[in-house]
Amino acid sequence: MLTEQSAATVRATLPAVGAAIGEITERFYARLFDAHPDLLRNLFNRGNQASGTQKQALAGSIAAFATHLLDHPDRRPDAMLGRIAHKHASLGVAPEQYDVVHEHLFAAIAEVLGEAVTPEVAAAWDEVYWLMANALIAIEKRLYEESGGPGPRAWEVVERVEETPDVVTFRLRPADGGPVAGFRAGQYVSVGVTLSDGARQIRQYSLTGAPGEAVRQISVKRVRGEATPDGEVSHHLHTRVRPGDVLELSEPYGDLVLAGDPDTPLLLASAGIGVTPMIAMLADLAAGGHGAPVTVVHGDRSPADHALRADHTAYAEKLPDTSAHFFYERDAEPGTRTGLVDLTGIAVHPGTRAYLCGPLPFMRAIRTQLIEKGVSPADIHYEVFGPDLWLAQG
Repeated sequence: MLTEQSAATVRATLPAVGAAIGEITERFYARLFDAHPDLLRNLFNRGNQASGTQKQALAGSIAAFATHLLDHPDRRPDAMLGRIAHKHASLGVAPEQYDVVHEHLFAAIAEVLGEAVTPEVAAAWDEVYWLMANALIAIEKRLYEESGGPGPRAWEVVERVEETPDVVTFRLRPADGGPVAGFRAGQYVSVGVTLSDGARQIRQYSLTGAPGEAVRQISVKRVRGEATPDGEVSHHLHTRVRPGDVLELSEPYGDLVLAGDPDTPLLLASAGIGVTPMIAMLADLAAGGHGAPVTVVHGDRSPADHALRADHTAYAEKLPDTSAHFFYERDAEPGTRTGLVDLTGIAVHPGTRAYLCGPLPFMRAIRTQLIEKGVSPADIHYEVFGPDLWLAQG
């Protein structure tokens, strides 16, 4: 993919670029938002910018992509590119925005690395950038064609359900009265809201209803800040949005979807609000009469904090060969377990395909245990809410 000359230059300069990539992305975003303040107000997640997680994700993805090009010159990292493209498509990212990113990213590289950025170095990293950008543009174009376009659609809230003190479910129908397109269980939509300061902020929320229903359903956890402010959009949805209000939703996107042979054993492991895509998966499996073994694992602070717990249990019970294991840090009830999720003593069927969603430490621990139990790494799939630092770290 890279020319031989560029590959040699990238290999020689990757340690220096990698060491400075954090500072480069810091300068990049400062330049970008200074030139285009509307992007911070109306596209980028201001919370992730404030916390620095988006900068970490960008830095890691660039370094990971360049490393992959060097280590596997004949193979494109489609898993990484696909996850990024789905997120971009849900936000409505357009091809011309890659030119804007290129301008400010390479200006930041020149500022940070100075004279080390010779014409040869600039040309080699330019090749890396456009290989990544053009691949993303192509994937996003296909996603837009499949979904019917990048534009958001107005949806009216028809019901609001208080699941827990911190989780609310919203059921929505198209405000124009038009049809509701299908989606794949596990996918998410972007939800756009206008905040009190006039900014239009966008967040992604998993669809928690069954595919094929006449309404869309999302379940939103209020993000309560500790060292950082409360989540802007989740706070707005919790405190301001009621039945009759209208929200802007993208079409469904996301690559954590049920796939594979219907006879494949499945394991659905979640923690906290990571339960949301698992609910849609279980609903889909129950509706389709899935007969292979399904192992359901979930961890939460307490039964009262377990969002969509009744649905979680009901859908699992509808399947003919299911085992459910719920772990709670406190107030565990009979039939549940006390403590953090631990797969010790839980049977994992040969050939299992696993789906994970929850905090990164949880998913890392579950992935390790699954591999120790013989599950192939290729059969372990996950979703991260927010910037995908796991993907960026390889």
